[in-house]
Amino acid sequence: MSKLIIVPTPIGNLEDMTFRAIRVLKEANLILAEDTRTTAFLLKHYDISTHMISHHKFNEHKTAENIVTRIKNGETIALVSDAGTPAISDPGFLLVRACVENNVAVECLPGATALIPALVCAGLPNDRFCFEGFLPIKKGRQTRLKELALETRTLIFYESPFRLTKTLSQFTEYFGSERKASVSRELSKKFEETQRNSLENLVKYYTEKPAKGEIVIIVAGLEK
Repeated sequence: MSKLIIVPTPIGNLEDMTFRAIRVLKEANLILAEDTRTTAFLLKHYDISTHMISHHKFNEHKTAENIVTRIKNGETIALVSDAGTPAISDPGFLLVRACVENNVAVECLPGATALIPALVCAGLPNDRFCFEGFLPIKKGRQTRLKELALETRTLIFYESPFRLTKTLSQFTEYFGSERKASVSRELSKKFEETQRNSLENLVKYYTEKPAKGEIVIIVAGLEK
């Protein structure tokens, strides 16, 4: 049956690609890629020759209808992002919604995502958690931080290394300097690192040693 298949890709280490994901990408009629240059490297590594086109946040609202039509006409199309699971802080939601609204089958393979390894490695309660992804950069940021200051579940954020110390400083202001937290970067890669400390001490650490790479911040919830 023709369908849209969401295919997670490695967040760093190419060995994290699953056998099933490789097979799906080889058998699909088309691969939708966030950045074709990044995905081309992955496809070459696994000797995958399936045709590929760009599908990213700047064009997905325009291309969804055409993709839905192609699937209805019998094609199986795979969607990948640059790293991790599509639609999790990456393009994909609009296309999945369009497929669901048009009764087109959607399947999502299990696979890599940065938030779960970072959460498990943090050493903070992970039975219940709140994934925030990237906070608003300007409008609505302070309002959201005030709301999250009262959240009792463990909090998960994605952040750019260039905004890390500023964000940690804001967390200190709104959540309290002694709130426990961890910062994970370069997950699954050669220089993977997780720093666990109070927010105040994490600010000091990354002020002295600016971070590089993709960042996941885990913050303890408000103690009841």
